[in-house]
Amino acid sequence: MKIALIGYGKMGHAIEEIASKKGHEVILRITHKNLHDLSKENIKKADVAIEFTNPDSAVSNILFCLENNIPVISGTTGWLSKIKNVEEKCKEVNGSFLYASNFSIGVNIFFELNKKLATLMKPHPGYEIQMEEVHHTQKKDAPSGTAITLANQIIDVSAQKNKWVNRETENKNELQIISKRVEEVAGIHSIKYLSDVDSIEIIHTAHSRRGFAEGAVLAAEFIIDKKGIFSMKDVLNF
Repeated sequence: MKIALIGYGKMGHAIEEIASKKGHEVILRITHKNLHDLSKENIKKADVAIEFTNPDSAVSNILFCLENNIPVISGTTGWLSKIKNVEEKCKEVNGSFLYASNFSIGVNIFFELNKKLATLMKPHPGYEIQMEEVHHTQKKDAPSGTAITLANQIIDVSAQKNKWVNRETENKNELQIISKRVEEVAGIHSIKYLSDVDSIEIIHTAHSRRGFAEGAVLAAEFIIDKKGIFSMKDVLNF
């Protein structure tokens, strides 16, 4: 499999390491210093593109790949207000697109656990729900895409919460997400259910970027020769 890496920061390097160990070849590495190399001629040499950049450039990068009939995996967060535009383009060109707020296998299992717990807790309004996410100081968006996914899962089944806020709140209809930025933290997400008599807490802690990189490569392997819009649920067969 020939891979184009659009975004070659720490995640890009981690993806290349995993991909190389699995026998794949990275043929294109795009950073802000060589954007001119993201050309039709170069991208068509790839079997798949993996996009990890920033919210300002993600949409144009993804659309570029779709318009050139290159399956594209995106892990960039902070741009989802425009995801319908991307999905419409994917359908229009009969392309292949997969987005995940988090590619880690462990996190995707955590997503399923979060949905199940939220469903079990729905009949028990005596529990207050709180969320916290901790990431490295270089992370630009807050809350994290993973935290937003977790919050939306809770809101989808909650009889009480109808929106999330990125601050402390006493409004019973708001789900608070507290974001913290600490040096060299790959990612910690926790959900707490608190009552006067007890509390329940689930936590996912990432120890390195390796889990994200492995999941991204797995997603790239999955999407080859497929058409449509996919998620990590499809990759992991949940």
